Amino acid sequence: MPELPEVQTVVNDLNEKIKGDVVVDFWSEWSKAIKNKSLKNFQKEIVDRKVLGVRRTGKNIFIDLSGGKTLYIHLKMTGHLLVKRATLPASQAGRKVKSEEEKYFSDRVNQYIRHSWVLQDKKGETKKLDFSDVRKFAKIVLDDTDKINELKEIKALGIDALDLKFTFQKFQEILARKPKGLIGIILMDQSLVAGIGNIYRSEILFSAGILPERRIEKITLDERKKLYTSIGTILKKAVKLRGTSDSDYRDTSGAPGSFQKVLKVYRKDKQECQKCGTMIQRKTLGQRSVFFCPECQK
Repeated sequence: MPELPEVQTVVNDLNEKIKGDVVVDFWSEWSKAIKNKSLKNFQKEIVDRKVLGVRRTGKNIFIDLSGGKTLYIHLKMTGHLLVKRATLPASQAGRKVKSEEEKYFSDRVNQYIRHSWVLQDKKGETKKLDFSDVRKFAKIVLDDTDKINELKEIKALGIDALDLKFTFQKFQEILARKPKGLIGIILMDQSLVAGIGNIYRSEILFSAGILPERRIEKITLDERKKLYTSIGTILKKAVKLRGTSDSDYRDTSGAPGSFQKVLKVYRKDKQECQKCGTMIQRKTLGQRSVFFCPECQK
């Protein structure tokens, strides 16, 4: 599932590529993804609305539209959004050599288009926002902006891991709620801190030198400070590298991210730790695999 860095990459791309565009049409082959509306009503309500901006909370994408409406998208396990020109410029028509972007769009992982928005920009040029989702788990909601923000699953989210209000003091308050809890599970609890998933949990804990099964009450003040710093450092670096393409994730150009090239422990069990040479181990924690170095992490 795309985590905070992947979703932030998509949000940044969409703000750059479709902000100010107007929705002129919508198509779907999998209407079950659309919640609380029929496909017909969804099409009717979204057409002729301008994209005002795109934002994120945790792993959730919000596309704010004119007329007080917001399009809420959760990519779930395999969903990703692709921005494409509807047609090639005349100067490029008839070429035999595909551009890098076209090669990415032709990749298998980008071929499962379930939904498509047709957009028109200020110049009158047309583009498409395609939604590829091989497993059809993604969710799409269109509603009044204030109602979207009041959805049960959104209100249940904790503070975003990159929110400016997520200070060390706030982190301390969050940890104090679960003194007996395991830090490897706490970091994944979206009701406490939103955005961290399985990949970044392992990388953050390795960076901080803390084992995933440590109880909160056993983690010292200095270790907590290091852990808090590692959350910001790892997530910001992953955003800079446009996320981790561990499986199906691709950016809006259909390209993979680059953070997988600098992973230290995630899915590296039975490989030597780059820092000390000890074999990386894997355990199941909270029904998910967590990866760690038993020497570098205590």
